[in-house]
Order: sequence, then C-alpha cells, then structure tokens
Amino acid sequence: MPATDRNCAIDYVEFQVEDIDRAKRFYGTAFGWTFKDYGPAYCEFSDGRLTGGFAGGGTGRPDGPLVILYADDLESVRDRVEAAGGRIVKPIFSFPGGRRFHFADPEGYELAVWSDR
Repeated sequence: MPATDRNCAIDYVEFQVEDIDRAKRFYGTAFGWTFKDYGPAYCEFSDGRLTGGFAGGGTGRPDGPLVILYADDLESVRDRVEAAGGRIVKPIFSFPGGRRFHFADPEGYELAVWSDR
C-alpha cells in the first residue's frame, strides 16, 4: 500500500472528560472551536484544521501527552483561556524559537500555547 501525506501525522486527538458540555463551553469560548454531537457520551470538535473528540464518562489526565496550540497573539489567547475558566500553570516564557505558556483546562488536562512572535 503506498504511503499517503497523512502517514505518521497527527490525525485526531481525543480527551476523556467528566462533563462534555463544560469542555465544549471552555474550548468554544477560549479558542472558537466548533462541535458536532454524537449522542450524550461523545462530541467531535474542530479547530478548523484538526478534529478530535470529547469522550464522556472519563476524567482528565494531566500527565498525558502535551497538546500544543499556536497563537498569533499569545497574551490575547492567555487572557481568553483565563476568562473561559482555564488555569495558567506556567506563565509565558521564552524558548529558542518563540514563547509559550501552559494551562490546565476545567477537566484537568494541561495544554500549551506557543507563538513565534
């Protein structure tokens, strides 16, 4: 079978969550994601480029893989994360190539947002 452009690329991200509606409110408010419900225990999200899902009946795993989002305006996104109920766990810091911060969402997942600006 020939390789495709998607071979070995991230294709989907799934979060186990306690409360799907809470996850939708947070990610919709903080990042403008859209959602498609597949019954009461599953919801697909889209950021406009990548899709993933929220699977109900679980709990957040703060020690899971670190998902990193990109932002044109890091401070603006940080403010939106906090306004949506996220908790900053690592304030904005510089690294070779840019700056980033880490936050915990209301389910307990730790994610990061970075910018090259």
